[in-house]
Amino acid sequence: MTVLDPQRTAVVLVDLMPRLLELDMQPRTGKAVLEASIALAEGARIAGAPVVAIRVERPNVAEQPPGSELSQPIADLADAVVVKRSIGGFYGTDLDATLRSHGAETLVMAGIMTNLGVESTARAASDQGYDLVFAEDAMSALTLAEHEAAVNLNFPRFGEVVAAADLRWRTES
Repeated sequence: MTVLDPQRTAVVLVDLMPRLLELDMQPRTGKAVLEASIALAEGARIAGAPVVAIRVERPNVAEQPPGSELSQPIADLADAVVVKRSIGGFYGTDLDATLRSHGAETLVMAGIMTNLGVESTARAASDQGYDLVFAEDAMSALTLAEHEAAVNLNFPRFGEVVAAADLRWRTES
């Protein structure tokens, strides 16, 4: 079990947008990732930890493809929304300033794609000095091999890989 301090932790949800959630993914469907991410965000909000949602916009296009907005339940739970124009959530955005303004030192990462948006954001977060926790069951990728490589080979080098159900929020007694 991993115990998180809600005063020093933020949940970061990556690319939970209808057009991406509808893709064929492994090992979970977009619907399953969305449901797990909603539960993770709801738990964080109850504990008093911020939820930061990241969504991607394609650069240099007049109009974004349909389904480029955040999934509505995620938008409703987010304390902040960061728009990125690259694979990772830090480059060219105010993500670091947003997280620091909430006092975040530890990030709980979830979203899609495991090996792209989530991993790229996590690598940059590590470079910025954040401690990382990966909610493996709140992620998916285009292939099982991509997901498993990120979860089994890469993420353990940057932080702790856990099931969302194994996360607990510290409460003041």
